[in-house]
Amino acid sequence: MSSSTIITAIAEPGVSSFTSFGYRNRPPLLNKVRNLSCKTSTPTIMQLSINSLPLTHKVPSQTNSTITSLEQLKIRSQKVLLNSSDSLRTLELIDTIQRLGIEHHFEEEINLQLGRVGDCNNAKDLFATSLQFRLLRHNGWSTSSDVFNNFLDKSGNFKESVTRDIWGMLSLYEASYFGAQGEEVLQHAMEFSMAHLHQSLPLLSPYVGKVIVEALKHPRHQRMSRLEARNYMVKYSKESNQILALLEFARLEYDTVQSMHQKELAEISRWWKNLGLIERLGFGRDGPRECFLWMLGIFPEPCYSNCRIELAKAICILQVLDDMFDTYGTLDELILFTEAIQRWDLDAMGKLPEYMKICYMALYNTTHEIAYNIQKDHGQTVVACLKKTWIDLLEAYLIEAKWFNKKYVPAFGEYLDNGVISSGSCLALVHATFLIGDNLSKETISMMSPYPRLFSCSGEILRLWDDLGTSKEEQKRGDNACSIQCLMKENDISDETFARKHIRQVLGNLWSELNSLVMATTTLPFTIRKASLNMARTSQFIYQHGDDQTMPTVNDLVKLLIFTPSKSGEESNTNCVV
Repeated sequence: MSSSTIITAIAEPGVSSFTSFGYRNRPPLLNKVRNLSCKTSTPTIMQLSINSLPLTHKVPSQTNSTITSLEQLKIRSQKVLLNSSDSLRTLELIDTIQRLGIEHHFEEEINLQLGRVGDCNNAKDLFATSLQFRLLRHNGWSTSSDVFNNFLDKSGNFKESVTRDIWGMLSLYEASYFGAQGEEVLQHAMEFSMAHLHQSLPLLSPYVGKVIVEALKHPRHQRMSRLEARNYMVKYSKESNQILALLEFARLEYDTVQSMHQKELAEISRWWKNLGLIERLGFGRDGPRECFLWMLGIFPEPCYSNCRIELAKAICILQVLDDMFDTYGTLDELILFTEAIQRWDLDAMGKLPEYMKICYMALYNTTHEIAYNIQKDHGQTVVACLKKTWIDLLEAYLIEAKWFNKKYVPAFGEYLDNGVISSGSCLALVHATFLIGDNLSKETISMMSPYPRLFSCSGEILRLWDDLGTSKEEQKRGDNACSIQCLMKENDISDETFARKHIRQVLGNLWSELNSLVMATTTLPFTIRKASLNMARTSQFIYQHGDDQTMPTVNDLVKLLIFTPSKSGEESNTNCVV
């Protein structure tokens, strides 16, 4: 990539972390004041080039020598996995491979070994039983939670004797997050293991204590895989029993894929610059980097390069439209714009203000370009379905604009039903289903209306975490009521802390439902089921710590994930992700 490649973004003063690709966490320059133009506000423009960031060394590109090294290391790593005959050792190898972020290279071998491994569910080995259960569910295998019955007493409670096995307790804790709806034993396992892990902390060595604290903050099932891989490479390099071939392969793979990500981001940035939307409008987020980081969270595997690029384009457009509805357009103008989008006809632009015509054309052209690429790559015509996702999104935006105009605070359920659409989650996952194109057929397309519950469940997690993370700042700016205020009004609650606790309980239930849907939804490709999980994981990572000033900024994460090679030894802030 040329050193002249420039990646441009609006610097957001006062915002310490991500903004959603929905509508939350607006920067100060876009304070919500209906009917007032933002053209009087001049955003600070910052420019990032690859050479402007302090890199330890150049990230390798896909040269012949790199490809050869990767293949050699892959073969060595493959032999290590296939030659493992001890059941527990095999499970630990698979776990290591997944934590290092290279599991996509060994999917066949992992599934082969998982099929070979015998039952580890004996009453003497809580660690092995829990590890096997977690790995099976992580990889899409159907496995019963009855395996934990061996560790229950006659009253149905976990035996106190298992608390003496700290690693077993940690393994049980991690496995419990894969619990589905109705699996009471896993709910009990989570409560039981969490309580005992907390109680054990004063008695543990500093190293073990740190591992436990990290797990309690961020259970493995809810971590972003790309960040987890980066951080685990640093940890794994310090382990005495490391397998050097795995570590070397993971590092070279990470850096090679990072080079791919740089090129993808450059392509999105060039497209955005050529589109010139922000320059022509004078308002809106200029967010290719932020959108691309969401894509890395949802689709971390290198094979989804095209999906990341095309979907990031759609989300860049979404953010500008979101800002238009939130801060720039009058209510009458927004009604006209929504009606024009409902018609999806270029003649419908005639009555629109000039700035809305610009937005309309950007959306119309980008959507048709994406639909054309899908038809070319996968042989299916999807423009009508993509169009519907945009109509649904803008109708949801319009509902929120009307709520704001009337100072209306909806009931919690009414808010969430609309908020899951306005978050953009369903739009993103529908686009992704078509862009990836696994077994794409007319039947798959017909499943997108109404949206699969898998999509809306993930979207509800996004919306609620977004609210928990950004509500305080939004209320200072006078934004729409979010789920917290809706819940407080509906139930006559004066204590915001209580409302937040309740929403976290709702989130726990949604995670159980999402796990159930991922296991039960066989009509959608496993790729898309994983993407739905990854969207929920990314949302939780971004918003979990709210306005905590120790959280990484967008620039911090861009530097770390896209511009800093693995061998730099730099981890992300362990207060944020581990």
